Amino acid sequence: VQLVESGGGLVQPGGSLRLSCAASGLPFSIYSMGWFRQAPGKDREFVSAISRRGGDTDYADSVKGRFTISRDNAKSAVSLQMNSLKPEDTAVYYCAASPVITLKRDVRDYTYWGQGTQVTVSS
Repeated sequence: VQLVESGGGLVQPGGSLRLSCAASGLPFSIYSMGWFRQAPGKDREFVSAISRRGGDTDYADSVKGRFTISRDNAKSAVSLQMNSLKPEDTAVYYCAASPVITLKRDVRDYTYWGQGTQVTVSS
């Protein structure tokens, strides 16, 4: 199983980035997908999750209204559109796959993880 994130980089406050995660080696459409992030010295935290068919989504309060998660089961891919970025959004962002049907925010509910992509928001 591989989850490969892309799309990270350096962006100014107020800017936008779109993260993508390409999955292989797993039956993608039966996994809920999530995005997490980890800043230096902090625990990995939940950002967003999407259900197997994309009908349900969940967002951390800190990103609600600014980030949008989506998935394309035909391409085995999940994306995170990030708008109005803030310096506090700076972190390594990880995508993860969960076999649990209901959307989860706990890292322990996710079985597979990508290597992460760095997002830096700075002027």
